[in-house]
Amino acid sequence: MANLDDIRYFNKYYPIVGVTTNPTILSREGGDVVANLKEIRKIIGDEKELYIQVTETDYDAIVDEAKTFVKVFGKNTLAKIPITDVGLRATKTLSEEGYNVTVTAVLSAGQALLAANAGARYVAPYVSRFENLCENGIETVSEIQRIFNTCHTNTEILAASFKTAREVLEVALAGAASATVAAEVMKKLLSHTTTDTSISGFAKDWEKVFGKRSLHEMLK
Repeated sequence: MANLDDIRYFNKYYPIVGVTTNPTILSREGGDVVANLKEIRKIIGDEKELYIQVTETDYDAIVDEAKTFVKVFGKNTLAKIPITDVGLRATKTLSEEGYNVTVTAVLSAGQALLAANAGARYVAPYVSRFENLCENGIETVSEIQRIFNTCHTNTEILAASFKTAREVLEVALAGAASATVAAEVMKKLLSHTTTDTSISGFAKDWEKVFGKRSLHEMLK
């Protein structure tokens, strides 16, 4: 997520613990990308996590870019590094030096295992991508969690790439520690027509008897 209005909204009303971005998301917003990232950090504060994906592809450059993220955007900034051989090497180096890394674009339990062994703080399996490949994304997340439980690793799942609110619930049931969710899917987690009807009914029943005065007003 990189739309500043969306981030302000969700940071104000929802119990989010951070914001994740990637090159595609940032390119959609355009403009001054560094200024936008600094504004995101300002909106969410210093304690919440900000995830930024590396754009370098060379080992030394990836390591340097990841360290620069923390230097510029604060200690609770995590570099997202794609699951490649070079990415694993960079993850191992950074984790050994005390940097938190999220290994992203994970599409198999084997990749997740390698990322965990390299010291990744999080692995990000792309749930809807599995489905597009005629594979069971939720089951793969469950497999990853079972492997992590067996290995007693500190690496956690940060599930990503959802098309429906139901997928978010299913990865939670599968054991994922957290999920990064697009704005439109996040709103669907909260929205329910029966909830809206119930709230409307409460208001109508109250007004029939007590009018427009709130209970708070009566207590003053």
